[in-house]
This record gives sequence, structure tokens and C-alpha cells, in this order.
Amino acid sequence: MVESQVSTAAEAGDSRRGNPRIQDVARRAGVAIGTVSNVLNNPDLVSEQTRAKVEVAIAELGFVRNSAARALAARRTDTVGLVLTDIANSLFVDIARGADSGTARGRLQLLLANSDSDEAKQNSYLELFDQARVAGIILAPMDRPLEATLAVHSHGRPLVLVNAPTAEPRLCNVIVNEELGGYLAASHLLDQGARRLAYLAGYPDLHAITGRLDGVRRAVAGAGASLRVVEAPNLKIGSGRALGQQILQSDGIDGVVCPSDPLAIGVIQAATDLGIRVPEELLVVGYDDDHFASESAIPVSTVSQPGRRMGELAVELLLEEISQPADHLHQTVTLDPRLIPRRSSLR
Repeated sequence: MVESQVSTAAEAGDSRRGNPRIQDVARRAGVAIGTVSNVLNNPDLVSEQTRAKVEVAIAELGFVRNSAARALAARRTDTVGLVLTDIANSLFVDIARGADSGTARGRLQLLLANSDSDEAKQNSYLELFDQARVAGIILAPMDRPLEATLAVHSHGRPLVLVNAPTAEPRLCNVIVNEELGGYLAASHLLDQGARRLAYLAGYPDLHAITGRLDGVRRAVAGAGASLRVVEAPNLKIGSGRALGQQILQSDGIDGVVCPSDPLAIGVIQAATDLGIRVPEELLVVGYDDDHFASESAIPVSTVSQPGRRMGELAVELLLEEISQPADHLHQTVTLDPRLIPRRSSLR
């Protein structure tokens, strides 16, 4: 009787602790510590009746597993870190959705970080995920050298690039054929009758912008048309509107390729301000298939990138490196964009 009272008092004390341990759960459920561990990590190995007892004890005590301790023991967590360049861009939102689907299928959790186009912030997140012993990292890097990224990978942390500017033989990379995207956009305008094209090159140093410009140039050269390249300060609507008012008044431009949908919407607004009809007198194509591109007053033609598939593939490559680190071969996978024609470019 005395022993029973002492045991009950100890259990009550455990339940009042701020951080009940796995030993407390085992004592409350009347099972071995290994059984509790199996319930948490390999529930199929435990009978339904025993599993129910352990789950009741977990609920009564308010037990929360110590992920940090578990990570130290296993040298990694069941978490994947995803660092994106700019979550305001629909491409990166789609990449995140694809990565989330991929990690869910792999029974992993996803932690999302936004570098907001800040290299120091990007590298701090890489360091944070490395210290947290995540199972692996997916990074959409800025157009900068990859020293910090390769340093994290050298620690034994599996890492996959997505939308990186160039292939890196020491890492897997999932990219889109930017040159093809520019070619599709310009070829479409030429097929619709445009002959004097302009390309608004926002952030001209970015690999995506220059790649698309290469495709535009290839299409124009093959059609014997003319091309004016105009540098834009950014990829936003305001810049498109200001530059549109500038080039549409003097150059006789009848087709504009924009490396973002906001720029394209700005150009269409400028045309409206000047009394130029879209698409009757001016054809416009954007890029990225932002959700608002199809909902504007004049639906915007665009080049869509397979962001969701990029995220899924990045996870597949990461899981392969995690499960087979010695045999894993790094590769760069290139996906093709597709043109989505809408009213802004269809005569």
C-alpha cells in the first residue's frame, strides 16, 4: 500500500513538471522506455492496445519529444530546410508548394526561410539549418558565388540547388531553360505580326533576365525583325508604366517582351494612357504566370515556369543524396517553360 502511494505521488510529480521525459511516459503507461520510443518512431511495431496506453500517457503528461536531443543522437532531424530568394515571386511560392508535397511523401517536415534577396540573410539561414542538423537543405540561391553554400555541404549536409544561375558539379541543381522562355515569348509576338520589339531588362545582371534576352534575340534574328533592349530599374508595375510611356511614344514599338508579369501590366497601363490599343496596336507578353496576370483588365499572356515540379524534383534529388550519400551522383536537371497566350498578345 505504501509503495503504491509513493508511485502515485511520483507520477503526479512527473505530470507537474514543465518538461516530462520519455521515462515518465513509460512509467505512466507501465511499459518499457523502448516501447515508448517505438510508438513515437515505429508505431507499426507496437500492438494497438499498447500504443493506445502510451498515447494516453503522452496526452496526460503533456509530453513533447526533444527534437534537439534526438537530432544530436541521430546527427540529423527529420526536417528539410528550404531557403528561397523572394516569396513575393510566384515562382518561389510554387517551388515551396512542390517541396512541401515532396517532403510530405518522404515523411519529412519542411522549414521555409525567405532570404528576401539578401545574401547575408541567405547565408545566415544556411548556417541556422546546418546547426539545427536538418536532414538536408534546398536553396534557391542569389546570383552570387556559392562559397557559403559549399561550406555547409562540406559539413556532410545534403544540399540541392533550385533555380541556380549555373550548374555546380558538387551539387544537384534543378533549373529552367530561360533562353527557351524568351524565345517562346518573342516568337509568339512575331507570329502575331509584331515586327518592332522591345525587351524590358529589369535587373540585367540576373541570369534569368539575360537568358531570356538571349532567347528573344534568337527569335528576332530569325525573323528579320528589330529589337530594342531597355534597362528597367526593377520588375514592378511602376517601372513598366514609366518605360512604356517612354518607348511607345517614339519608337513605333508594336510588341513588348517583359521578364515579369508586373512589368507587362505596367506597359499595358502606359499604352492605355497613350490611347494605344492592346492587342490591336500593341502586343505584350509577361513572364512567371503570376496569379493576377489572368485577372487584370486585359489578361496578360505569359511564360509559365514549372515551379511546383522544380520543388518536387529538388526533394527527390535530396532524398536520394540523404539515403545513398556514397553512391549519389550530382546532376543538373533542366525543365522547359511553356507559353500561355491570353488577350494581351492575341489579335
